[in-house]
Amino acid sequence: MAFPIRVTDVMSSPVETASPGTTASDAASRCHAASIGSLVVVEDGAVVGIVTSDDFVVLLGEAPDPEERSLSEFMSTDVVSIDASATLGDAVERMFEHDIARLVVFDGDELAGLVSTDDVVRHVPQILQRREIGGYERQAARYHRQQETAYEKDDWTVEGTGFDDRRVNVGDRVEFSKTITERDVETFATASGDTNRLHLDDEYASQTRFGRRIVHGTLIGGLISAALARLPGVTIYISQDLSFLKPAGLGDRLTAVCEVVEDLGRNKYQLTTDVVDADGDGLIEGQAAVLIDEAPETGRVTVEAIASS
Repeated sequence: MAFPIRVTDVMSSPVETASPGTTASDAASRCHAASIGSLVVVEDGAVVGIVTSDDFVVLLGEAPDPEERSLSEFMSTDVVSIDASATLGDAVERMFEHDIARLVVFDGDELAGLVSTDDVVRHVPQILQRREIGGYERQAARYHRQQETAYEKDDWTVEGTGFDDRRVNVGDRVEFSKTITERDVETFATASGDTNRLHLDDEYASQTRFGRRIVHGTLIGGLISAALARLPGVTIYISQDLSFLKPAGLGDRLTAVCEVVEDLGRNKYQLTTDVVDADGDGLIEGQAAVLIDEAPETGRVTVEAIASS
């Protein structure tokens, strides 16, 4: 089952609050007792500021008698907030935009909690290294007859940019596309043991939040593995992080898009690993580390590159 992660799913709640007149000493003691790094400052029911551990450090370094200073004297009044229904990707974008580590969360007009980079790391660690993907634009590409795979099917499309025949480099990109059929879903259910009726029973699925049958999230993620298998050489997974942004339905044509973003040395590489639908909307966003060995000489064939039209 795949569905976007919302701020409400990961935020810290209830949020600890204090009044503007609270002393720094009392505020610090409360933070220590609750093992938290910030307090939201509230006056007459309205949020007027926020105090973080960084603010306490600055106060200690600059102010005489810092423990007696009130929060109103050193709190941050430019409070950046987000709605609890927003996606976690939206929250990270806002943190990047304002160069901050936490957001005040509202549910409508009500203070609902705080979401921080620590909350994000606990749930979706790779999202801090990547922005949530927006509209996807297909790039000019070359088609390859593959030497790394045992066979290809007519319905499958493989495109790549930047590859030489022996190794990959930062900036190289591979795409693998196929249509997800009912047979794919049924076969995957049997092979994996995931026979959740959400994927297999129309009537049952129609009564869920999706209103229809959807494709297994891990089956969609498997397209990433298919794309990686078409990199030059023998590609071996080291790690993979995924965020599920949107479900796919039976009959959808999906494309896994993998791009080499860092050479880690000793034949190891970091890649972005996304899956998009036919409209370019993101279904999965991820990041992977792989080890790529040279292809064995046995069975080596010449790769033929054909310029795209």
